[in-house]
Amino acid sequence: MNAAVRACVRMGIYLGCKVYFIREGYQGMVDGGDNIVEANWASVSSIIHRGGTVIGSARCTDFRQREGRLKAACNLIKKGITNLVVIGGDGSLTGANLFRQEWSSLLDELLSTNKISADERKKYGVLHIVGMVGSIDNDFCGTDMTIGTDSALHRIIEAIDAIVSTAYSHQRTFIMEVMGRHCGYLAIVAALASEADCIFIPEEPAELNWQEAICDKLQQVSIIL
Repeated sequence: MNAAVRACVRMGIYLGCKVYFIREGYQGMVDGGDNIVEANWASVSSIIHRGGTVIGSARCTDFRQREGRLKAACNLIKKGITNLVVIGGDGSLTGANLFRQEWSSLLDELLSTNKISADERKKYGVLHIVGMVGSIDNDFCGTDMTIGTDSALHRIIEAIDAIVSTAYSHQRTFIMEVMGRHCGYLAIVAALASEADCIFIPEEPAELNWQEAICDKLQQVSIIL
């Protein structure tokens, strides 16, 4: 995700935009203050190889309520922000879409309570949002690989490599479960890379006699994903 943050910041600066970090996700947008800080070219130096995100991430119950979204809208307007890049999964992108749909009514309510001026209401009347899918499941169409998938695969293979030596030493079968929900991408690629003997994926449910097939493998060391 840091690579995506870096790309957004530097491309924005290259295009002459003023770019801001919103720390801790929607929570930072609701709280405002020091959570919304201007970023510069050096702000994203030496982060491309690091996992996670340097700007933080947090679940935000406040943003699920209209009152929280009102605070978020007010904080954005005070910073002159009308373009958002949201990196996240289903919850983050669903929240972003709702925020966009309500933007006009949120501004009307802020204007009626004198929290913004009529000039601000007119100037910042449109909110533009770009959504970038951050999901290790790789379950989104239109992209070769969602943000986080490659890192997840590396961690899975590292874990399997560590377990394989134990499996061979003790002549045992190990069953490993990976994430992916309804998408078997992580399981398939990890199985190919680790030479797993069997694999279960949601796209192709196991046959009725799968237990017998597994038992046939118990005489040799194997990895099952």
